[in-house]
Amino acid sequence: MAIAKKYLKTKPVCKVTFTVSPEDAKKVAVVGDFNNWNAKKSELKKQKNGSFKGTFDLPKENSFEFKYIVDGEYINDAQADRYQWNDYAGSENAVLEL
Repeated sequence: MAIAKKYLKTKPVCKVTFTVSPEDAKKVAVVGDFNNWNAKKSELKKQKNGSFKGTFDLPKENSFEFKYIVDGEYINDAQADRYQWNDYAGSENAVLEL
């Protein structure tokens, strides 16, 4: 798993690229505060090498809780900036700091 951040000089936006390489996965999405936890708005595209990748424009100077959904299973990113307990989910969520 990897997260790449590219800050834009002309807009208050950061282009965030999520890359996930699960074995034999059919469907991967990233869900979080930035998309109201809606997997339909954030499916990652499968690459030729088998990884899944997607880029999203997110507002700078914010933090977002998120998780990946890999074939229906919620997974945290080991490369997250930090983790935060979420009472609603009953588990820790990965946090992205921009």
